Amino acid sequence: MRQTARTIALALALSLAAGIASAQTHLRIGLGDDPDGLDPTTSRFYTTRIVFAALCDKLFDIDEKSNIVPQLALGSETSADGKTVTITLRPGVKFHDGEPFNAEAAKYSLERHLNMKGSFRKPELAAVDRVEATGPLTVKLNLKQPFSPLLAQLTDRAGMMVSPKAAEAAGDKFALKPVCAGPYKFVERVAQDRIVVEKFADYWNKDHVLIDKITYLPIVDSTVRLANLRSGGLDIMERLLATDIKTVRDDPKLRLSKAVSLGFFAILINVANGPKADNPLGKDARVRRALELSIDREALNQVVFNGEFMPGNQWVNPQNPYYQQAFPIPKRDIAKAQALMKEAGVTGRLSVDFMIGNSPETRAVAEVLQSMTAEAGFDLKIRVVEAATALKSAEDGDFQLYENNWSGRIDPDGNTVLYQTCGSPLNTGRYCDKDIDAWHREARASSDLATRKAVYEKITGKFLAEGWMIYLFHPQYLIAHTARLENFKPMPDGLIRVIDVRLK
Repeated sequence: MRQTARTIALALALSLAAGIASAQTHLRIGLGDDPDGLDPTTSRFYTTRIVFAALCDKLFDIDEKSNIVPQLALGSETSADGKTVTITLRPGVKFHDGEPFNAEAAKYSLERHLNMKGSFRKPELAAVDRVEATGPLTVKLNLKQPFSPLLAQLTDRAGMMVSPKAAEAAGDKFALKPVCAGPYKFVERVAQDRIVVEKFADYWNKDHVLIDKITYLPIVDSTVRLANLRSGGLDIMERLLATDIKTVRDDPKLRLSKAVSLGFFAILINVANGPKADNPLGKDARVRRALELSIDREALNQVVFNGEFMPGNQWVNPQNPYYQQAFPIPKRDIAKAQALMKEAGVTGRLSVDFMIGNSPETRAVAEVLQSMTAEAGFDLKIRVVEAATALKSAEDGDFQLYENNWSGRIDPDGNTVLYQTCGSPLNTGRYCDKDIDAWHREARASSDLATRKAVYEKITGKFLAEGWMIYLFHPQYLIAHTARLENFKPMPDGLIRVIDVRLK
């Protein structure tokens, strides 16, 4: 009888052990909004980049200190004249459909970014004249002129590689079922509900993929995301509210990760995009400067973010080597702001349509700005719009003032050209200045920091005085996760990377 009992107990133990061994590990990630289309060529959303971090490897990546490191590439070499960049590719890589990744596939992906209708990668790779596959694992980028930010561009969506076979078959429907070469492959998407991916068995770096399945859950309200994390419905969430930091730190089951953003939060002014630009704010730089002088960035940081964010007035934060010390953050000066309004001929209160995204912190920022700017004679009419709708409205010129949060890039070019040059896709205010364009071309042509910084000084002087953007602060990426999650590293681009991450 005892022997039978021991046999049954042993069998049960082995059965339980087998069940545990075969159980899939499942990571649930809470996103701040629903990603746009899952095509790296046409995508625009920050949250989509978080999903791409698992789906679509790039030629290069960045590390915790913003250094460029190889991913699908092994390395690169730039010619003496700076007009040719030769990239050596990693051998033995497969796409999720089993097709090989090689020089022809890299050539296809880069040309797709450059030429496909609706591509948002085209301006990022505009310096590329043609792409050649010069060997099975060697691709050569011939440039129109030297372009120092190229490798930095290839650490993001412009460097993501897609399966030529799948892309050709899907056409403009590729975003519905993306096929890339990342650690996870696409399983399903239910709009406004979830995106599911699972571990790719033939991934080139598979020994470092330690979680079987990931589900991305868009939950717009940060408070609700945190409640789901605390109850066990999520394992990790991005964009924790600064006001909720204490809650996370006081919970022994949770951990907090922080990293200063490469990007910025700014307010954008419609200066030349349709009828809504036809007002004193859009037409007169003095009124735009008056608006800026009515804002106290440090007070804004303290009130909304408990002092956790970094005030700033430029496209790079004050710790960045490209920050222009000659143009410090201006102090609030209501008297000067009122004088500029009077000089511009503005009498009474100036009503301004202020379009913002629908998030608690964005609304809080807008309300503080509304209160601050009122003292200088502005009447900001806050209009809350869903994120994708806001982007479309901005493109159509349906705004006078618009909040914008840019996630940032490691090279300053990635924070400037898309917003500041004539006709660029994120330049929704239609600002255009030929000097600014020429200076950006000059900055791109040099790889020397001192030379480039001197050019950016000229850009800074003119754009801050006359441009269409008012930079306010640089966020902290605040990511909260279960204490069971191991080896997670906060990154300066805020993206949740899953290599080497495990769930206890």
